[in-house]
Amino acid sequence: MLLGRPCAGCHPGRCVFFLIVALLSDTVGLVLLLVGIFATLNYWDFLVYTGALILALSLLFWIAWYTFNIQVPLEKLDL
Repeated sequence: MLLGRPCAGCHPGRCVFFLIVALLSDTVGLVLLLVGIFATLNYWDFLVYTGALILALSLLFWIAWYTFNIQVPLEKLDL
């Protein structure tokens, strides 16, 4: 709900692919990071570093999703 309006009119934007990839990489990175921290495994460092790298990579997908959803009116484009 945004400013009292129902969220029925909300949409993910034009680049749904980047949104889905960003959400999946956030989920996978967070799961790997938390398993590496809290599980008693011999290869915990691999999981922690891999999870952190995937989370950092997900920031690129979020930036791409945001950038490709910017809409500029034609009047503002000096064509």
